[in-house]
Amino acid sequence: MSFQIHTLGFFLGKKAHTSMKKLLLAILAAIILTTPQNAFAQEKASASSAKIVSDTETNAVFDSRVQILRSYLESRNSPLAENAEDFVFYADKYNLDWKLVAAIAGVESSFGLAIPNNSYNAWGWGVYGDNVIRFASWKEGIGTISQGLREKYMNRWGAKNIYEIGRIYASSQAWPNSVQIHLNSIQKFALNDARSSLSLSF
Repeated sequence: MSFQIHTLGFFLGKKAHTSMKKLLLAILAAIILTTPQNAFAQEKASASSAKIVSDTETNAVFDSRVQILRSYLESRNSPLAENAEDFVFYADKYNLDWKLVAAIAGVESSFGLAIPNNSYNAWGWGVYGDNVIRFASWKEGIGTISQGLREKYMNRWGAKNIYEIGRIYASSQAWPNSVQIHLNSIQKFALNDARSSLSLSF
């Protein structure tokens, strides 16, 4: 495949060669974004000998998700947009859907626009009555929520999907559906973004 791309680049010129690389990265991102993920029910398999994706491709996928999430949050005027990389980093660290913690912030605080004063708490985490858990930064909040969802809700309490998480996380029965709406919204935005990346001129 690399020989073919190199050959095409030779005949079409350096600009076309760069465009072909971008096209392939966009196609890779589109495939990954459209592949169903059951991030709540499955654990990552660790088999170093079975590595089939290069570090470059992995970095490209990470960067694509960060870019998509940042653009999505910017479109919502969210102060969390600058922390898109933290959402994706902690999602990968704790084996969560990369859209989940952002989607919960969408339900609980309109993506960080309506939070308790000086709290950096966009998730309603430990907020009830006069009690408010405050974080030192958005990054700390994202890390704490991601870790809590994985280690407490999923590993310890056995929640396998957003509906089972919702029974513990929120008193409202509508909460899981609301989170799912935001998950779907981010996914739709991601697919549209991937399609627009395919419109590269040669």
